[in-house]
Amino acid sequence: MRPPFRKACWTLVSAAAALALDLCSKRLVAESMDLGTGSAVAPFFNLVLVQNTGAAFSMLSGTGAGHGLKLALLSLLAMIPLAVFYCQARDRDRPMLVALGAILGGALGNIHDRVRFGAVTDFLDLHWGEHHWPAFNLADVFVVAGIVWLLGVTLKTSFKGAGRPPGGRAPSGAEAEAGRGGGAGPGPGGRAGGGRRKRGGKRG
Repeated sequence: MRPPFRKACWTLVSAAAALALDLCSKRLVAESMDLGTGSAVAPFFNLVLVQNTGAAFSMLSGTGAGHGLKLALLSLLAMIPLAVFYCQARDRDRPMLVALGAILGGALGNIHDRVRFGAVTDFLDLHWGEHHWPAFNLADVFVVAGIVWLLGVTLKTSFKGAGRPPGGRAPSGAEAEAGRGGGAGPGPGGRAGGGRRKRGGKRG
């Protein structure tokens, strides 16, 4: 398999897995619960079933004709940076390609809901006492996790680039040893400093 195809394969497989997990989980919850109900799973975590007309974590919520389609178009525009990252990535940058696929799959999952239902199905509810984080879904998890991973990779690359010499290449072991000299440099008269001098001609 050629490198460009391997590069696309990592991204597409990750995106397909994220999309499938998101859509299947939404359908499972929708078939198991009634809209607006919830069930406690842990002291800090509930399963709920709500419809979100906004973006991730209920941001930009609204109603009206075409609101879901507008958010879907905004989501598509937000994928432009993904294309830039993908073009810059190399075949061996597999973690970055997987992260890009996770973001793509999560975004497509929420776009699917907005176009088909006009709202996104959210069912994960984290809370501390009476303070609840806005409900979200697996698509949001994939998008946020992928973005955090990309930021980490970008910062790591920036730090590595800042530590390199102006030539852009770190000196090899042999070059570093030669730079230190090692006491083997030429002595007076161009001879090696560590070696013995040969005796003169035969004695008469």
